[in-house]
Amino acid sequence: MKLNPRVLTYQDEVLADGSLRRSFSDGRYEWRRRLPDGRVEWQDSQGYAGVDELLGDGIIKRTFNNGQVIYAREQGYGRTLWHGGRVLTVNQTSFGGRAGMILASMGAGFLLGSLIPPPEFLSPEEEEMLRQKALQQQQTGYGSYGGIGGGSVDTDWDSSYSDDSAIQYEPVEQGSEFDSDDIGDLDIGDFG
Repeated sequence: MKLNPRVLTYQDEVLADGSLRRSFSDGRYEWRRRLPDGRVEWQDSQGYAGVDELLGDGIIKRTFNNGQVIYAREQGYGRTLWHGGRVLTVNQTSFGGRAGMILASMGAGFLLGSLIPPPEFLSPEEEEMLRQKALQQQQTGYGSYGGIGGGSVDTDWDSSYSDDSAIQYEPVEQGSEFDSDDIGDLDIGDFG
């Protein structure tokens, strides 16, 4: 299956208090800060908020404040795939100038290999297995994504703590019901 995701670029700015301000190419902003347990708390300019957790194999679990959960998958080189493969965020901060522009303009998979969509759903047992895998990768200091703080070139976790990151998703109206069947109904044009 060939993916042709909508590409959103962003740049990060570390603020004086150590938190991060992320500016997206569609005009949105997100403020992020690392929690003591390693997860990242965020809120955006549209009033959405939640917590991101890096699981093993580059899977990111995003939990909205209303309890809804979605997943993303890091693709390496500052790229993260969301929406079952329909939205790709690209971190221009990590590459800067020319390289970031080339990545954004060439398309999601060009020169960097094929994209692997995130899972639509994970059971609590699958999540725990991925947490253990992330812990193992962190302890050994390597792995395909380096784990939280692993420092690998491919780590796309959070720019305020590593060089590459990309975590964003189309918010769901707070209080609305959401399940994996609804993902096709979300308006990609209103991403963020």
